[in-house]
Amino acid sequence: MKLLVDSGSTKADWIAIDDAGKVLFTTQSLGVNPEVLAKDEVIARLDDRFDISHNKKSVTHLYFYGAGCGTERMRSFLAAIFKDYFPNANISVNEDTYAAVYATTPKNEKAVVCILGTGSNCSYFDGKELHQKVQSLGYIAMDDCSGNRFGRELIRAYYFGKMPQNLATAFEKAHDLEPDVIKHNLYKEPNPNAYLATFAKFLIQHKDDAFCKKLIYAAMEDFVELYIKQYDEHKTVPVHFIGSIAFYLREELKEVLEKHNIKIGNVLRRPIDGLIAYHSLN
Repeated sequence: MKLLVDSGSTKADWIAIDDAGKVLFTTQSLGVNPEVLAKDEVIARLDDRFDISHNKKSVTHLYFYGAGCGTERMRSFLAAIFKDYFPNANISVNEDTYAAVYATTPKNEKAVVCILGTGSNCSYFDGKELHQKVQSLGYIAMDDCSGNRFGRELIRAYYFGKMPQNLATAFEKAHDLEPDVIKHNLYKEPNPNAYLATFAKFLIQHKDDAFCKKLIYAAMEDFVELYIKQYDEHKTVPVHFIGSIAFYLREELKEVLEKHNIKIGNVLRRPIDGLIAYHSLN
């Protein structure tokens, strides 16, 4: 049994397939991000899903692609946990960008591949290897144009009185904005980045509002300048996207990229279906 996992910080999709690529089961857990979770919490999230815990001895190969797995230290930390949990499995842990590449980019083709979901990332794939010029420092320092950054901007705009009153009223109805509630989720609960990203839904729902539109386009312009344009290849290869932010704001994204004469490629909400095809053949 091969177990394929695509994990963001918010949620993780798990699919088990046999050697012929037939799906044996699918499930979804809370996200498994080693940068923000301790070992006990990772195990708790695995134990919480019956299909995962019940089949852990039957797994022969685990292919995990996740947010927070951009450094060898984090990959090794997570791989050690998985090796104990899935005792009969060969373990492979890679950053989530590899899942995005395998899902969006035809074999041996070149592309710039971006993730715009709870977090964000951008890499260049030369047809064989993945290249990343800037190491992500996580949701506090980076993650431009991501769900958690949009959430942060909305909360700040609300509290500093920069959000138009009609929008602020709607924001109050959509979310519990009590200071103690926000601070508890940011500083006492696991996955504060995922909590911040929950506010992005409001931004998407009100994307035609002038205030929200300005916030969206400014963030996308920053992402193009700081992330995509760091690769000279962006001028000649398609730029693919994975993630809910990219998917639900794809028209805005297309407009910004076309302004910079950048060819937008595939835009997918999640890469898991592409991973099934990839690992059925490899």
